[in-house]
Amino acid sequence: MPRQTIMLTPQSCDLFQRPFFQFAQIRQYQPETEAQTKADYKAAWQVWRTLVLQVASQLGAGFAPPHIERWCNGWQVRAHFFAYFKYAQYSDAAAILSVLLNRRRLTVSLDWHCYKADVSPIALPQYNRWLDVLEAERYAAFDIWHGSDDEYADYPTVAQSGVPVLDGKDDFFCIGRHIERADLGKTDSAAWIADTVRALLPLYEACFDD
Repeated sequence: MPRQTIMLTPQSCDLFQRPFFQFAQIRQYQPETEAQTKADYKAAWQVWRTLVLQVASQLGAGFAPPHIERWCNGWQVRAHFFAYFKYAQYSDAAAILSVLLNRRRLTVSLDWHCYKADVSPIALPQYNRWLDVLEAERYAAFDIWHGSDDEYADYPTVAQSGVPVLDGKDDFFCIGRHIERADLGKTDSAAWIADTVRALLPLYEACFDD
């Protein structure tokens, strides 16, 4: 049977347009919406999970199974859906190829997973090595931003900013591409994510060069 194409749509982003995310707040201010909110999240997350697994199948050998964050953490629903890919041989490292869906857009980027920094075999200076091999012309259309920047902000492209300069020893950059909310549903989401991950692999691999 042919592979079913999983399509994210503008409505995929609209799931995260809500006044409350904490269950305590929902129960206090909108108790009549709790059951439907949970049902909507579970259904949307199943689509997300299927999409990420489909991307994994396209990426093939060499990658560890993707990490797919759950739709809630026990006390609140998520403000976004998040997943990431790594090479199997670097599965403990904090350098990741992340996939993020929030109320504004779908993003695929090379990122530093701060929560894993303490157990990572590479440190932030090693992650930042990708800046040394960044080809401005090759990645001209990719966006680049500080890791501390807001996930909903506008980011410059590499063509606009050039190769950036780190602002201190704790600074790092992310580089990636986006599909804005209004444009979701116009392309094969899994194929686009997989293509973007592949395009970022030379930079990801540079984090591990001796």
